Amino acid sequence: MPGLIGIYPFGLGRENWRLARFVYYSLLALQHRGQELAAIITYGDDGFHKLFGEGFADEVFNEDALNTMPGFIGIGYVAPSKEQHPVFIESPVRMVLIGDGKPSLENSVQDSWRAFGELFADELSRTGDSLKAARRVIEEVDGGYSFMTLTENQELIAGRDVHGVKPLEIGSLGFDLGAVASESSTLDVLGMEHIAHIKPGEVVRFDPYSIEKSQVKSCNEPNMNRCSFEYVYLARPDSVIDGISVYSVRERIGMILAKERSVEADIVIGIPETAIPFSLGYSRVSGIPASLGFVTTGRKVRTAIKPSIFERLMGVQLKLNPIRCAMDGRDVVLIDDSVVRGTTLRNTVWNMKRRGARRIHVRIGSPAIMASCPYGIEIPPPDELIARALDEREIAEVVGADSFAFLSIDGLCKAIGLERSELCLKCWGCEKR
Repeated sequence: MPGLIGIYPFGLGRENWRLARFVYYSLLALQHRGQELAAIITYGDDGFHKLFGEGFADEVFNEDALNTMPGFIGIGYVAPSKEQHPVFIESPVRMVLIGDGKPSLENSVQDSWRAFGELFADELSRTGDSLKAARRVIEEVDGGYSFMTLTENQELIAGRDVHGVKPLEIGSLGFDLGAVASESSTLDVLGMEHIAHIKPGEVVRFDPYSIEKSQVKSCNEPNMNRCSFEYVYLARPDSVIDGISVYSVRERIGMILAKERSVEADIVIGIPETAIPFSLGYSRVSGIPASLGFVTTGRKVRTAIKPSIFERLMGVQLKLNPIRCAMDGRDVVLIDDSVVRGTTLRNTVWNMKRRGARRIHVRIGSPAIMASCPYGIEIPPPDELIARALDEREIAEVVGADSFAFLSIDGLCKAIGLERSELCLKCWGCEKR
């Protein structure tokens, strides 16, 4: 689930911009989408310039590098895997490609993006028209993905697959700068106006004087397949994706969860950060007061995307310190966004009972994860998914909870406000009807 940003200046004097720092601030706003690798690539009169390394953006880039990096067009990238590097193409056209998701070309995500970039470069060399080349590639390459390319012709091209699995949002800063980002909140951080989302099967090209759009002809509404996991977990709550507020979805998830899986308790607690809107919605419908139950320590590490069990457990231990007075002697509805293996949830429940919680009723703001993601989201193999082997009663026993329940798939669709046919639900083990 990498985070993408592209920033493009318009008009006369555009060569005077230095966009490395703009891209850097954008990556800070996208850090939740990938914490293992960060990259900034700019283009100036003397060609491409690149900075990238492993870790958080504020660890990879220092002040000296940002202050001296030239280039008036910029793209940036954060990734959840050290293997997911930007793709540099030298021939037949010099360009750099960044992408979210997985084009269905090769087995590995990185190999797929390499093949995608080479195909795009070949088409661009043959046609001489970047919009036409991008449309042709999208028509040929299935999968779930969004992408950006920056070419030696000083064009920034961005697009989505025909199913619209991965999001891209467009913004502008007056008539000076245009931008494309994985999430609208990134545009907010830059002080930009959020204009629109790139539609499924749509390509957008930035050149010095305009933004031009083009639609793949084969794209039609029944093929829509937007990623439901974006709304549950991946996106920031202050983002708007495809015109839908992520925060509103998460609050509705909590409200629907309270109707579907009610329980008597004294307090509702959401696990930071994602599940807090769930807990507020649950509290509103159930009438059970919501409370802050944990204090986080250090930077916001997303433990679900850490590569090893040890790192995930340590991430939970360091990130979440229970507030004793919020749970001591009380029956608690504990709400989390999802459960993968159940290891970190078991650790959380154990810590809460150490702090005096009497009963803990776990409610999950998503359906059971039943399958790996075909589009590159870091979900473990099926044999490691707890919900494939155990029912809700058995999961409660494993994690040490007094009861346990998932949100239904219909409840999730209702919260997002889309039909099953418009969403990708494959990780929940559900194909489109």
